[in-house]
Order: sequence, then C-alpha cells, then structure tokens
Amino acid sequence: MTPAARIAAAISLLDAVAAGEPAERALTNWGRANRFAGSGDRAAVRDHVYDALRCRGSYAALGGGATGRALMLGMCRAEAIDPATVFTGEGHAPAPVSAEELAVLAAPAPAAEDLLARDWPDWLLPQLRADLGADFAVVSKAMQARAPVFLRVNLTKATVAQARAALADDGIEAEPHPLAKTALCVVSGARRVAASQAYQRGLVELQDVASQAVLEGIALPQRARVLDYCAGGGGKALALAAAHSDALITAHDIDAARMKDIAPRAARAGARITLANPGKVTGLFDLVMVDAPCSGSGTWRRTPEAKWRLTPARLAELTQVQQDILTGTARHVAPGGQLLYMTCSLLAVENEARVDAFLERGGFALQGRRRLSPRDGGDGFFAALLRRL
Repeated sequence: MTPAARIAAAISLLDAVAAGEPAERALTNWGRANRFAGSGDRAAVRDHVYDALRCRGSYAALGGGATGRALMLGMCRAEAIDPATVFTGEGHAPAPVSAEELAVLAAPAPAAEDLLARDWPDWLLPQLRADLGADFAVVSKAMQARAPVFLRVNLTKATVAQARAALADDGIEAEPHPLAKTALCVVSGARRVAASQAYQRGLVELQDVASQAVLEGIALPQRARVLDYCAGGGGKALALAAAHSDALITAHDIDAARMKDIAPRAARAGARITLANPGKVTGLFDLVMVDAPCSGSGTWRRTPEAKWRLTPARLAELTQVQQDILTGTARHVAPGGQLLYMTCSLLAVENEARVDAFLERGGFALQGRRRLSPRDGGDGFFAALLRRL
C-alpha cells in the first residue's frame, strides 16, 4: 500500500469508530477484508487510527471537523505534511483537497496550549486542570503520543542483564528504567516481544513501569497470604509472586473470563497462584490488593477511544463501584494487615477522594500514597497503602 492508501484506509476506519464500532474490532475486520495488506501496512494504518484518536480534538481543530477525512487532514497539518501529496485522488488515495478544506487549512492554527486542551473531553477539563496542576501541559503533551512498551524482569529466572541479552538475541532492544529495578523499556522490536524466547521462557512479562514501581515497595511477612481481588490478567499477582516466592497468592475477579490468562502466565513464570471463583472469596489475608475499575484516564494514550466514550454519569458510577469494593474487601484484611488500593486514573475523585472517604469509616490508617503520571515515564497510576488497626 502507498502512504496515501494507508491514510485512505484510516479515514474509513475512523468513520466506523465514530459510528460506534470499537477501534480494535474495526481494525481486525479491515485486516481480514484486505488480505493484500502486509504487516507493515496494517501497523501503519493502526498507528494512523490510534494517533487520530489520541489527538482527535487537536486534529479536528486543525482539519476542520471530526470526520475521518478531516482528522487525517489535521494530522497532515500537525506533522507539516503537504496534503496535496497525499490527497491526490489517484489510485487508492483520498480525493483531492476541496476549496473549502484549503481555506480551513490556510486559517491560523489555534495556540499550542489550546490544542493540548482539546485532546481531553471538554467536560473533564476543569477536573484535570485542578488534579494535574502545574503538570497539566506536560502530561497533556505526553498523552498525545504512543505509550512506551515496558517489561518486568522476572528476577526468579534472570537478572536484568540476562533478560536484556535474551531479548537482544531476538532483535529486541530494551533499556532499564529508573522508576523500578525490574523495569525494561523496549526501545525497538516491541512487536517481537510475544514471540521472543525471553517472553516464552518467562524471563520477562509485559507490565507498565508505574505498577511495577508501586508493587516494588510492598513489604510482606513470611508466607504472606495475599488476595488480588480485581486480578484481571494477573499482572500484579505475578509481580508479587516473583518478589515474594513464598507468598500464598489468591487471584479473584468478578468476571472469571478475565482471569483466563493467569494459569498459563503463572506456569510460564514459575509462579504459584490460586484462582478463586467470582464472589467466593473467604478468609483473611495479610495483603489485599484492589486494582479498582476506573476511568482508565492514566492509560488513555493506550486506549484513546475510551476517553471520548467516558461520560459524567459513568464516572459517578465508577466512583460508587470503587467505594463499594473498598468497603467489601476491607473485611478480608487480617488484623494488622494491609489494603492496597490502586487505579490507573489521573483523577482525584477516583483516587484521594475514595481513600479519604473510606478512612472516615474508621478501622484503617493510611501508611502512604503515591501518584504517578506519564511525566514519570509510565502510565498514570495511583496507589494508597492502608493498614488495618
């Protein structure tokens, strides 16, 4: 495919997403329907789609609208690409730029600060400005770009140096990241990770550096009983298992299907993790981890369409779910035990506000809390460690 044909494909896909089709499904269906497209073509089209979703507001301002075509015109303007070289109408290229479109492209561009703000939902801007404070511009800029790929080195199987060497054997370059001692940031070859020997042998796992950093500071007694209550794919349970090999770890999720990858991942990592049936957790634990359902605002550069689908009503619903989970899981914390509340959100209403409301009920004391943002290198992440009195 030519560069112009790739942009034409992205235009049609962006229109499908705007009509309500999830981006991943649209891309998968497009790939199946266009078998002629090679892996490079599929990757390029995917990048165009996700770049446009990350920068939908600013691209729309630059391109004159939120249609797929306008967003790709906005992308050309943002990246100083002459649209006449892409929108030619030849072959599979998009139709030539109209006089109306030329007028939009020739108009003065909004200020850089305004363009940054446009890539957040309008209704959420006041909260984000207040919660991010002086970091608003830096975080907003970071959220316009693709997130780095991070790996966690399984120190029970390899040192950081050994893991890097094993990755290099498969053409993957990775550098240590200062935020966590187990973290590697993939510099090149990210698409080779899943098929690499280092991954297949359990030397590394995909995990954002922010969650690695938070878990790195958790101290546990010998043979600690640990409950990962909202386990999902089990990444945090696996990280704790690697750091505390004698811990007795139970993973739980209200949706059992989300835990389907835990068993194979644990086998690959050489970890022991017990799966609990949804809603059937019993007993007391030395540590209860709650990676609560949230807006995911700290990960929106990975899942950019999610930020445009979030509504005030959904955010209010999520904060109630978070409060209910905190209250419900507290009963499983042993006396003197710890409750670790986490979200991948940038919003105080899902973070500090939920912890403060929980503490008002009594019975727990705050040991510490930590907020990380893309300014630190990884996803936006919040964690609060509480101890039962």
